[in-house]
Amino acid sequence: MIPYPTWLSAGDNAWQMTAATLVGLMSIPALAVLYGGLVQKKWAMNTTLMVFVTFCLVLITWVLWAYKMGFGTTLVHFGSVNVLGDPRSILGANALTGQADIPNVDAAMPGYAATKAGQILNTGFKLPGASVEYFQFVFAAITPILFIGSVLGRVSFKAWMIFVPLWITFAYAVNAFLLWGGGYWAAKGALDFSGGYVIHLAAGVSGFVSAAIIGPRLKRDREKAVPNNLLFVALGAGILWLGWNGFNGGDPYFAGSNAAAAIVNTNLATAVAMMTWIIMDMGFSKDKKPTFLGGLNGMICGLVGITPAAGFVNGFGAIIIGLVASAVVWVAWYTLPKYVWPFNKVDDALGVIYTHGIAGLLGGLLVGVLADPNIIEYPAAKGGTAFAGAGWLWGHHPHQLLVQFLAALTIIVWDGLVTAAIWMIIKYVFRIKLRFDDAELEVGDVAVHGEEAYPMEDVLTSKISITAAAEASPTTEEPVRIDD
Repeated sequence: MIPYPTWLSAGDNAWQMTAATLVGLMSIPALAVLYGGLVQKKWAMNTTLMVFVTFCLVLITWVLWAYKMGFGTTLVHFGSVNVLGDPRSILGANALTGQADIPNVDAAMPGYAATKAGQILNTGFKLPGASVEYFQFVFAAITPILFIGSVLGRVSFKAWMIFVPLWITFAYAVNAFLLWGGGYWAAKGALDFSGGYVIHLAAGVSGFVSAAIIGPRLKRDREKAVPNNLLFVALGAGILWLGWNGFNGGDPYFAGSNAAAAIVNTNLATAVAMMTWIIMDMGFSKDKKPTFLGGLNGMICGLVGITPAAGFVNGFGAIIIGLVASAVVWVAWYTLPKYVWPFNKVDDALGVIYTHGIAGLLGGLLVGVLADPNIIEYPAAKGGTAFAGAGWLWGHHPHQLLVQFLAALTIIVWDGLVTAAIWMIIKYVFRIKLRFDDAELEVGDVAVHGEEAYPMEDVLTSKISITAAAEASPTTEEPVRIDD
């Protein structure tokens, strides 16, 4: 009989699996319903299917090789600089049920290094491998799901299916290793509590580059981009918000006081950000009316902005982050698409570059200012030291802000280049069109998938053929791309 493992904490493991499930719910069904309600009726099912398929593709990629690339032993390094983990599967019995281990992380994490008389008794988490692996999977999955929002209403479904595994391998896994898996920026002290850089900045940059390369939606679709179901959007938004409790509350890897503080900070920053956007709409927008879609944008800015900081700042820091992230993105939302290149050339359908890219960048930079060393993420174990972050405000030195800036710059440059390269490979090596034909764009779901979200029995959209749609629109729009 195999004895009960002494390293396992049932309480921590229960919370970790619960947190992972909450994060999974943020993708399916939350983003499927939220994005599916935001798009035009003719793209509701394409959007929903893309979210679910992305979730599937990432999990398969994750367990076969990508997890170990982000959280395994070092494969690629330049001198003392660790760049990438060794790709391996995590399907064996020991990988799933044995003690979780991230080889390059600091052993200050509770349960990661138990010591007695100065000697290490065991290394690893108080969790089995499967808990950490699945928790990190749902983070990986939501990242490309988020930037689906940039390319909705025109990206080829077949091309997207090839893009996702390649992007997880060459973009996300690198980001995760550099900041979370003990890579270069982790060693330099960069702080990204739960993915402001690894997830949200990466999603904003990659979504924007993808939108630029693929080209815009049809002109009439851009001009009449009316949500098909705002109540579905509200349902998805509510699940997304509360799911974020697992997103930020699960990142310490144990059910301690830091997890609780991170959850309070998450909700506080989000509430402030949502109200900031609504008040700015009422005071400064063209119509001077509060709208749910405006409030939604503010909500997302708060959730994203606090993500890199949730377990490092106190409540006052959370309020500042929510206020700054929402106010800055509000200004960017209404000015950059009108006046500033390349934002005025790229059709980012749901504005992912703003609510995720800019908000994630702001949150990450503000960690370098507001991180409170009295908010302890990992208490000191015997023979060890506590781990916390100290920003400029507390440390009286801008070093942390500089590290945050350089880490962000790395993500922006690397993800932009890798995303562009993957799309070029799909287009020129696999010879797959990146964009649906205009005839398919006219019809939407029925042309691409043979189904629709709201069929009418007397006038079924499914009776419309692609040929008829093409005849109705004999002139083909030439997509406007970033280099026009």
